[in-house]
Amino acid sequence: MSLQWTIIATFLYAEIAFVLLLTLPIASPARWNKFFKSKFLAYISGQASIYFVVLIGVLILCLLDAIREMQKYSNIESTDHQHLDAEMQGNMRLFRAQRNFYISGIALFLLVVIRRLIQMICELAGLYAQSEANFRQAQSATVAAKTLLEKQGAGDEVAKKDIEDLRGQILLLEKELAKEKKDKEAVKSQAESLNREYDRLTEEHSKLQKKITIAGGDKKDN
Repeated sequence: MSLQWTIIATFLYAEIAFVLLLTLPIASPARWNKFFKSKFLAYISGQASIYFVVLIGVLILCLLDAIREMQKYSNIESTDHQHLDAEMQGNMRLFRAQRNFYISGIALFLLVVIRRLIQMICELAGLYAQSEANFRQAQSATVAAKTLLEKQGAGDEVAKKDIEDLRGQILLLEKELAKEKKDKEAVKSQAESLNREYDRLTEEHSKLQKKITIAGGDKKDN
């Protein structure tokens, strides 16, 4: 294998290993996103589109060269049988062309797959972060609602307590008012009895005075 195809094959093996790392549950999307946004990769990502286009171009050129070699040695194989050594060399070169075709084709395909996987992992990490933020916001809203309901319940309890106190004060005032009414009625009845007693005494006094007057007149006549 020439140096060119050795480099492409090594690149293919690295792509396969990297795809396995991305697909296996080794790290969460948040960690991969943190790794992709590290300082080193952030420095490289500024020119990542250029590197990607260059790699795509190189792999496409290698793929076209492999296709050309396949067509070339396939045409040689389809001609009349030549010398055995020449035929074996032609088959070996055709096999190498086919091998190079698969290497470059799979490397090109995996390069596109890796780029798409990285984009999807970053988007998934963003969705996870957004869902976590929404979950925390929902939790804080739930806590705030519970606190508001507890405060409202406490306010209702305070209002109920105030109402009970007012009812107790009203009952106490009603009792005092009834007591005052009874005392007033007792005083009134006592005053009426005193008036009656006064009238009786006044009447008896007038009777006694009349008797004394009559008794005095009788003595003068004698």
